[in-house]
Amino acid sequence: MNSRNTIVSGHVKLKRFDPGDCGGLDKDDTKKRTRQLEMRIGELQPMLYANANRSILLIFQGMDASGKDGAVRGVLREVNPAGVEVTNFKVPSAEESAHDFLWRVHKAVPRFGNIGVFNRSHYEAVLAERVLGLVPKSVWKPRYRQIVEFERMLEENGVVIVKFYLHLSREEQAKRFRERLSNPEKNWKFSHADIATRQRWVDYIGAYEDMLNATSHDAAPWHIVPADHNWYRDHMIAKTVLQEMQKLRMKWPKAKEDLSKVRFK
Repeated sequence: MNSRNTIVSGHVKLKRFDPGDCGGLDKDDTKKRTRQLEMRIGELQPMLYANANRSILLIFQGMDASGKDGAVRGVLREVNPAGVEVTNFKVPSAEESAHDFLWRVHKAVPRFGNIGVFNRSHYEAVLAERVLGLVPKSVWKPRYRQIVEFERMLEENGVVIVKFYLHLSREEQAKRFRERLSNPEKNWKFSHADIATRQRWVDYIGAYEDMLNATSHDAAPWHIVPADHNWYRDHMIAKTVLQEMQKLRMKWPKAKEDLSKVRFK
């Protein structure tokens, strides 16, 4: 089975990807290298903030319990919170429903100099809304094209988009759900809605496959990340984010005036 952090190109079938793959890496050694990657991300973030001419948007999608919250905490562990904007997209409000489906998303795009995080995103409009039958096919199918055009527009205007699909196995999801039920510190995470979603597993996987194939493009490709093992998931995400930041070849901006003339009394 194929695996690793794979950039989607061509026709993807998720059954060909192993959610439990670890790339043959050693767990303890990899966790140490992940911390180094996270520290480097933290070192580059002030430079992004200082230049304030680009922003980075991290998008996380995946089945319930795939570890989206943990992935966000890990990759931004060493980043100054003042330069981060996190958005969780819930059921649209009355105001949001009165606009097009991307209206609330565009408002949440991070300002230049910041790192933005979408924990779930505009992709729910072609996932949950599709599977639950909230909108007809005549509505959700054109959204693939609309999303790609929207993301291309953002990329052309200085937003670097990095998209992660956290690929979790059905067996590991069941294990994590049982832990939510048995561990008092995780009881709050449990929701009967999670069970209802699990019962539609095949439908959701089909929707995810269509989403990955229709919306992975050169300006913002999808990265499939094996998510059964948190330590490997975090490593692949940190590695990818750092690579994208390094591509910007950032330098410290020059002062707007001659600082040699500045004197203090």
